[in-house]
Amino acid sequence: MNATGNNTGSEHELLRFAAAGSVDDGKSTLIGRLLYDSKSIFEDQLSVLDRTSKKRGQDTMDLSLLTDGLLAEREQGITIDVAYRYFATPRRKFIIADTPGHEQYTRNMVTGASTADLAIILIDARKGMLTQSRRHAYLAHLLGVPHLLVAVNKMDLVDFSQSVFERIQSEFATFAQGLGIKDVRYVPISALHGDMVVTRGDRLGWYHGATLLETLETVDVAGLVEHDALRFPVQLVARPDPATGRERRGYLGRIESGFVQVGDAVTVLPSGVSSRVARIFTFDGDLQHAGAPLSITLELEDEIDVSRGDMIVQTVVDAACGAAPSVTQSIAAKVCWMHTRPLDRRRHYLLKHTTRTVKASFSEIEYRVDVNSTENVTGVDTLAMNDIAHVRLRLYEPLACDNYTLNRATGSFIVIDPSNNATVAAGMIADA
Repeated sequence: MNATGNNTGSEHELLRFAAAGSVDDGKSTLIGRLLYDSKSIFEDQLSVLDRTSKKRGQDTMDLSLLTDGLLAEREQGITIDVAYRYFATPRRKFIIADTPGHEQYTRNMVTGASTADLAIILIDARKGMLTQSRRHAYLAHLLGVPHLLVAVNKMDLVDFSQSVFERIQSEFATFAQGLGIKDVRYVPISALHGDMVVTRGDRLGWYHGATLLETLETVDVAGLVEHDALRFPVQLVARPDPATGRERRGYLGRIESGFVQVGDAVTVLPSGVSSRVARIFTFDGDLQHAGAPLSITLELEDEIDVSRGDMIVQTVVDAACGAAPSVTQSIAAKVCWMHTRPLDRRRHYLLKHTTRTVKASFSEIEYRVDVNSTENVTGVDTLAMNDIAHVRLRLYEPLACDNYTLNRATGSFIVIDPSNNATVAAGMIADA
């Protein structure tokens, strides 16, 4: 099941997408249909699926079982956790995050959509837009997902009505425009029967747009990270080792965005000390240049102080280098509280950003977002699990970071409770 396109192995082939919908909208069935009709299911999986469906008294295979992997989900008939699935077509590789739709599991949807290039918002044609549909779109927009695909499902239960589809499309478009969402695509589907999912079927002849899979295969996700300014968080420092030919200290990590090449002028943040790239190499040998998301080792011409958690960026000499990240000890951010223990503003937490961890405190909660109405609630002094809020954090050491809208990798962070090392929140920097 490997992709066989001309650029096999290229990161451009990979599309990460999240799927979200209200309970019983058919989200798990849709993903099962994608896997089944794209021939991405092994024979032994099909056999288990067939046997399980018959045990449940179903005449046809229940494709939702491919993603509802948790026993609790099968018993309750809802998606609780984030289920990840991989499949490929000759045109592209895909990673699906099947995210829960219920408000109770907002944190799980945030987790699944945080790295997505596209989000599928599933809407039941019989019910139209619901509060949860608006919440899913809002969360996807909040997380900076660049493309939304609204799949109006269960068209078979409304006689494949064009007017029903167009009414939902118009209502969602008005809502999306109000939020400032720019790229939204719409497709009518029947996940149960397969119409307009992978194949067009013969009952939606009035719809002349792309099928759901065709949209996934053609949406543009290339060049977003690679053309950004260089961001190279240092994960490990290796001492010189003449036995291996390494004469200088090596700085190991993954390029989060941009490019670097031998001879480039670079600056180490937060110290602000500059040098030039002397060597770039990987396990497979030396490189003259490298781009995101490659893991590499950098050697610099000068012996300067560089530690884990520092960030190597291009020295800004003109606009072509891109803007430098902000070095700050105060940030404004949107956070999703992910722990059962509420936020205590009197306590200190740890903020982990790329490879750097610093002590932090919540200096202010500006407002909590009502994700159902998208209204801002002021006068809040704490956060409970699944709450989303705009906050200000004080950092006890300087941090080199970007706004999340400019760079999702260096604009995001997690908050850790130092008493038990639990991840209590995920955040997106709004203003560094």
